[in-house]
Amino acid sequence: MNHRTRMDWMFLWSCLLRYSYLRLEKICLKSSLKVIPGFGWAMQVAAFIFIQRKWEEDKHHFGNMLDYFCDIHEPLQLLIFPEGTDLTDETKARSDKFAEKNGLQKYEYVLHPRTTGFTFIVDHLRDGNNLDAVHDITVAYPQNIPQTEKHLLCGNFPKEIHFHICRYSVESLPTSPEDLQLWCQKRWEEKEERLRQFYEGKKYFDVSGRSKIPPCKSELRVLVVKCISLLYWTFFTLFSIALLYMYNFVRWYFVVVVVIFSVQEKLFGGLELIELACHQFFNRRRLPNVNRY
Repeated sequence: MNHRTRMDWMFLWSCLLRYSYLRLEKICLKSSLKVIPGFGWAMQVAAFIFIQRKWEEDKHHFGNMLDYFCDIHEPLQLLIFPEGTDLTDETKARSDKFAEKNGLQKYEYVLHPRTTGFTFIVDHLRDGNNLDAVHDITVAYPQNIPQTEKHLLCGNFPKEIHFHICRYSVESLPTSPEDLQLWCQKRWEEKEERLRQFYEGKKYFDVSGRSKIPPCKSELRVLVVKCISLLYWTFFTLFSIALLYMYNFVRWYFVVVVVIFSVQEKLFGGLELIELACHQFFNRRRLPNVNRY
């Protein structure tokens, strides 16, 4: 997926909710986000892949996490942003400099993708027989574009979000790493042209000029999930604040939880790494028994 704003991943969740795929989603994101109280801890529990954005440091961790996903055989959708960061004036300048250095086209609506990580992920999941398809997603905002969390807090929520999705089965993907890198670069050339037509035209991906609402099993189900989510988080927040104000033991419980999450992150690197280490440990203990028989 292209990374137009820092909030793209969150808006995609609304689309996945309608397809009933939201619970399968995991995101590859920068490691600094794991220390955010509450949200970062939840992402650790969900076993998101946190990276340093330095391939020498990330390659080993990527391999371990992907092996883990292949071993447990759980349905998985992994969201990655090959551009590495969202589109801003600063990141576009860096992308243009990269294009000049390598004799490539300068992009206006996307950044040049980093294909090393993408190729590694596809090859690793394919070797582990855990890859069904790659979905090429292009996101665009026809009206207001909320670049950061600050825009949302100020009420600048996007009135519309458009997704263009192409599915490529694993059988249709190139087999060599070099060809796979070229394949990814080709998709970004298409994204640039697609977004140019979108923003300079009628701001629709569909040539008919009509938006297509993602289908879902039940509109009632989506409405119920939305209502329950709003009610839950509203009352949970108010109830938590009230308990913290009224009871001393609740305040101590809150402090203990914060300390535990903070300490485990400092000592072990995060809950997802503890989960990974436990899986590797028990796998090693089972292997001698398998070999013996």
